[in-house]
Amino acid sequence: MISYFQAIVIGLLQGVTELFPISSLGHSVLVPAWLGWDKLVTAQSAGESFYLAFVVALHCATALALLVYFRSDWVRIIGAFFRTLRTRRLQTPDERMAWLLVVATIPAGLTGLVLEHSLRTLFAKPEAAAVFLTVNGVILLAGERFRRQAAVRSLVTTHAAVRSPGGEEGRQLDTLEFTEAGAIGVAQIGALFAGISRSGITMVAGLVRGLDHEDAARFSFLLATPIILAAGVYKVPDLLGHLGDGIRGQALVGALFAAVAAFLSVRFLVKFFETRTLTPFAIYSLVVGAISIIRFL
Repeated sequence: MISYFQAIVIGLLQGVTELFPISSLGHSVLVPAWLGWDKLVTAQSAGESFYLAFVVALHCATALALLVYFRSDWVRIIGAFFRTLRTRRLQTPDERMAWLLVVATIPAGLTGLVLEHSLRTLFAKPEAAAVFLTVNGVILLAGERFRRQAAVRSLVTTHAAVRSPGGEEGRQLDTLEFTEAGAIGVAQIGALFAGISRSGITMVAGLVRGLDHEDAARFSFLLATPIILAAGVYKVPDLLGHLGDGIRGQALVGALFAAVAAFLSVRFLVKFFETRTLTPFAIYSLVVGAISIIRFL
């Protein structure tokens, strides 16, 4: 079904591409196709699949790596959430952040629950993933271009701009309105299409609302954590059931590599976005997407 070598490669791939804005789902389709792992490519879009059961473990591992990295943030945010239930007021940035994350999680969470399986079986094919990865590059470039527009600069100024360590101006994260958080959550729905990056499209949505790259990335990673974890836990019965027969050892190994790769990736990206932009990832998506279109269409 799936070898331990394949499990390691895909685990590393998942851990990196889930957080880098280049689409983990798209790469989980394209890389096996490029390597000639035809059984894994076919299994991606099957109604019931051992491969999807295997991916459950990788999702859980990625989410746990994010929880470990942002553990101090989550301790404050979860404590603030329960505090608001008691006081029924939002008095601190952590309390506001807790509810911004709740609001932003709802659209993608509900849509994923209803449509994730259908969209995966329909679009998790090399041809579609190549096209959507190219689209992902366009989205990232468009976000960077729009971030420099006067309307966004005015939005930043209106909401008490702060300067990041890298010198970029942006509004404070806790000044986001709940409608804006909801819009960012809606943007995440695009990541249900193989090739569109969850972190990338979420960052773009944050950038166009005046966040700097550092805060846009932080909000993206925090927002991804409960969604990735919930998606993994929801599908755990697949891994424990008959679909997991013969692959549980490979799933454990893949999950370990995914967790390490995800932790190192988020540590790198948090520093990267203090001074850098989405442009390198946009160029990568356009180039790899275009080459893949030529290869698979």
